[in-house]
Amino acid sequence: MEVRTFPYRCYALISRRQIAANYHSVRAALGPAATVLGVVKANAYGHGAVEVSRVLVAEGAQWLAVSTVEEGVALRRAGLTVNILVMTGFLRYEWDALIAHSLTPVVHSLEDLAALATLAHSSSKPIDYHLKIDSGMHRLGTRADVTEILAAIQSARHANLTGLMTHLASAADYSTQQTDQQAAHFARIWEQLRAAGVHPTYVHMSATNAIAYGRNAPWLTMARPGHALYGYVSPARGEAPRPILSVQPALTWKAKILAVKEIPEGALVGYGGSFRAPHAMRIAVVAAGYADGVPHRLSNRGKVIAAGKLAPILGTVSMDLTTIDVSQAPALQPGDDVTLLGREGDASQDAQQMARQAGTISYSILCGIAGRVERVYV
Repeated sequence: MEVRTFPYRCYALISRRQIAANYHSVRAALGPAATVLGVVKANAYGHGAVEVSRVLVAEGAQWLAVSTVEEGVALRRAGLTVNILVMTGFLRYEWDALIAHSLTPVVHSLEDLAALATLAHSSSKPIDYHLKIDSGMHRLGTRADVTEILAAIQSARHANLTGLMTHLASAADYSTQQTDQQAAHFARIWEQLRAAGVHPTYVHMSATNAIAYGRNAPWLTMARPGHALYGYVSPARGEAPRPILSVQPALTWKAKILAVKEIPEGALVGYGGSFRAPHAMRIAVVAAGYADGVPHRLSNRGKVIAAGKLAPILGTVSMDLTTIDVSQAPALQPGDDVTLLGREGDASQDAQQMARQAGTISYSILCGIAGRVERVYV
């Protein structure tokens, strides 16, 4: 992605072209038979749900996935008319919005299915839904047996089962049999429902990692890429096959230098004086802190890119500010950009690298980029 400078203290550049390219990489990895359900929950993993959704729809996506009814309503109000799946279901006070904005809920229990059927009947409007099976992650989804599921589906006469799904807990982990066990459990449920005459259009369990490592079974008709759309695949554990999916980060995160100063040997930097200068140094104060999404745990251990070189973070990351060592970049001045995520010359840092330094995961880094960080689409 070509990187330019913009007049914002702290901002994220999002490449529409790269998101489109990542979408088509997913499309190619899945093959023509599976429908792509583009996951844009959590503000599209920090990339901006409305803009990302517009890119995906322009590239051919017919389904989008959000976490909540509120997220789905926001997309509808922005003019998105494609199918929207609400993956964490619905609460009773969200019923009216669910109906009014034609959102498709995921149902996680047979009790919720009965409630949905009541809602559909009272609104005189049939409601489509996807039923989630808890295949072994033990989070959301029903653990009922097929007999109970069939009875609930047949009783819910005003609700239409259009999708059957589950969620894999460890798709990139080949040191455990959990994924194979979950897939087998889900396949048994699906086969028994099909034998009983239940044929939902969409059957899905694969998110980014399952797609990337080829764990999308031929009988699945939908897949749910999220992280891949933004340029990331989790590294595998154990003896894993080579990924069949190639994607690149779509987001570059930058911040302005506010001040540059020389400090003497022994100077203490930041809250608590947690860094003591071992020698005279040149430091810069950057307009980004933990309120912008810079993990506090990067204090005295993280890096940013300054003038094309990795620059260590000195002292404690503050709410609005982070101090870095620019002794090797004498030309930097207030107003210049540094790069938190992205590339400058031969130096690069992505969300997975930052996450390893902070002891977290790349999803958390991206989703943690705060709303006050300006999003710029290029």
